[in-house]
Amino acid sequence: MMLFGGNQPNPEWWGMDRLMLIRVIVSVLVAGGFLIAMRSPKVVPTRAQNVAESMLDWVRINIAEEILGKENGRKFLTIIASIFFATIFLNLTSILPFLNISTNARIGMPLVMALVAYITYCWVGISKYGFFGFIKSSIVLPGVPLPVHFLLVPIEFVSTFILRPFTLTVRLLANMLAGHIMLVLFFSATQFFVITKGGLWSLAGVGGMIAGIGFTFFELLVIGLQAYIFALLTAVYIDQSIHADSH
Repeated sequence: MMLFGGNQPNPEWWGMDRLMLIRVIVSVLVAGGFLIAMRSPKVVPTRAQNVAESMLDWVRINIAEEILGKENGRKFLTIIASIFFATIFLNLTSILPFLNISTNARIGMPLVMALVAYITYCWVGISKYGFFGFIKSSIVLPGVPLPVHFLLVPIEFVSTFILRPFTLTVRLLANMLAGHIMLVLFFSATQFFVITKGGLWSLAGVGGMIAGIGFTFFELLVIGLQAYIFALLTAVYIDQSIHADSH
């Protein structure tokens, strides 16, 4: 078995490649950072505790409680905050030197987080309404003529229970993969024109470098925005599940 089997033509399913290793390291660092900062909270917070509390409060106020209200916002803060911080810190690896790619640019992690959000959505609704009651409340629109239900029910079922985790996954994956490809193109052009071609071609290389630096700042905006959207949609889906009867 090759430990870093991801670089082999047919890696073993248990092989760990560079991106998987980055995921593990980032996850351990983020979880460890919050654990150390909050292990013994004080009335007068330390600097680390103050930073951790500020980050958690931002997610609680601006995402969880904004969508779900205070009671449910605090109830589901753990999963919403976990998705937010996992997304944003794994996205940040796309602009870190020597890493240069977000691990969310490969489908594994976005799919896992989308499934966690989807399972939470279903679990909340089934716990409140029962299995069949939740399905009915989610796909049957009140006040619609009976013949129209034959058209709307399949559409609602597919969009709610099949496409929802798929769209969550693809939105994050596509944005981070596109950003990675653009940065690779800009900085590869810089290397090619400056080092390989030289001479007047170096001017094109400088232009590529400037464009790459500018796009890096744009990528920072995308990194934060994608984490916010993913966590926000998770909260929205949970809220829809809680209030499925008012569909």
